[in-house]
Amino acid sequence: MKIAIIGAGKIGGTLGRAWAKAGHEVRFGVRNPADSKFDDVRALGPVAPLAQAILGADAVLLALPGAAVADFAAEHGAGLAGKVVIDATLKFRSPEMNSLSVLKEKAPGAHLVRAFSTLGWENFANPRLGGAAIDLFFCAQADARSAAEQLIGDVGLRPVYLGDIDAAPTVDDLTRAWFAMVRSQGRGRRLALKMMQE
Repeated sequence: MKIAIIGAGKIGGTLGRAWAKAGHEVRFGVRNPADSKFDDVRALGPVAPLAQAILGADAVLLALPGAAVADFAAEHGAGLAGKVVIDATLKFRSPEMNSLSVLKEKAPGAHLVRAFSTLGWENFANPRLGGAAIDLFFCAQADARSAAEQLIGDVGLRPVYLGDIDAAPTVDDLTRAWFAMVRSQGRGRRLALKMMQE
């Protein structure tokens, strides 16, 4: 796939590295592409202005601050039509942690996924614990599910589908649980929840 990653921080850079290794064509969309702080991701793919990064992409990962999604969607929502758009953003001070409502409004033609929000980036860099693949819980619109599962699997994680995009609050509850264990209980960021069944 051609993947546009909006944001080149820990989440975007780590996932971009994994996807490039899996054979995907990766590019990064940022506001100031010439900034030297993006030099470490240039080896993975081009670093370009936001609109240029999105152009021609099959999938778009939103790995920017949650507070910035509304402005991004207002400016670039039309360019997201027909693309799989993965919301990995977090809005900790908002009752709704995800940015799906603004994406539904500003990018109605996008195929939405809520994923890569329930774990820290360290688990994307090393997606195995105790010899087993780490589970990544996600939800997606029906037309985006298979692409989401492929991209999650290509990172080395095991995709666990929780339902259509209306299941986003459940995904976000798992995010809150992860942060509660990491921050409040001091268990460390190399921690994950596992689905098991008989």
